Amino acid sequence: MAAEALLWPSGPPGAPDNAGAAKPVVTTYRPAPDRANGTAVVVCAGGGYGGIAIDHEGHDVARWLDTLGVTAVVLQYRNGGDGCRHPAPFQDAQRAMRTARAGADALDIDPGRIGILGFSAGGHLASTVATHFDPGNPDDADPVERVSSRPDFAILAYPVITLKRPHGHWGSRVNLLGDDPDEQLVETLCNETQVTAETPPTFLVHASDDPGVPPENSVLFYLALRAHNVPAELHIYEQGGHGFGLGNEGTPAASWPGRCVDWLRGLALLEEPPPAGG
Repeated sequence: MAAEALLWPSGPPGAPDNAGAAKPVVTTYRPAPDRANGTAVVVCAGGGYGGIAIDHEGHDVARWLDTLGVTAVVLQYRNGGDGCRHPAPFQDAQRAMRTARAGADALDIDPGRIGILGFSAGGHLASTVATHFDPGNPDDADPVERVSSRPDFAILAYPVITLKRPHGHWGSRVNLLGDDPDEQLVETLCNETQVTAETPPTFLVHASDDPGVPPENSVLFYLALRAHNVPAELHIYEQGGHGFGLGNEGTPAASWPGRCVDWLRGLALLEEPPPAGG
């Protein structure tokens, strides 16, 4: 069961360069009540911050999560194709996290079991949310803005992590920040430098032969997580290229969703919710 809604009912915030841009939406997929386990995931498809591969890395992923009993919130975020640069995608992803948490009761999910999953540039967006979160503003008139934007876990598939050479993906950087961005802003969005002990547990998957986003992106993030004692798991396949989504059938990379399920089980995120009052 899927339901689409405007992310910002009163219109998205932003600088003048994204005023009037396409309004971002979230599509929420809820598993049947007899399968739902209380865990939810915000899904950020890739597209180099110039578009969004919303079917391949969004809706298809939501249908996979549904088989696990996980509620999926697929985010259609503002991007370069809408004439929007940073911070618009980040604002949308944070808002999606808050929307899921603020609506936990209505969605029958646990507000302490909401993660984020991102592919490619969507992986950069997800890792930005995982490293640049805040507890919310308890005095905000909007109840959604009162809750935390911190994911409880993160899943990053062939993510863009750094925006610097030699491993950064330049197309994503330009679409997000323009041709001549402030270097301090670039540093702030090189997310391997932003990891702290509060960064959520993270699962990473990549391919050694990725022609666009080198696997060093995932390695850098994994090492930063390790340095801060954050639980992390990293899988790098010898072959797989880029943009393999849930994996091409019959290829080694197609096994990564199963490895991710094992990881989620290890965090007790796929267990049935306890009985009421238990």
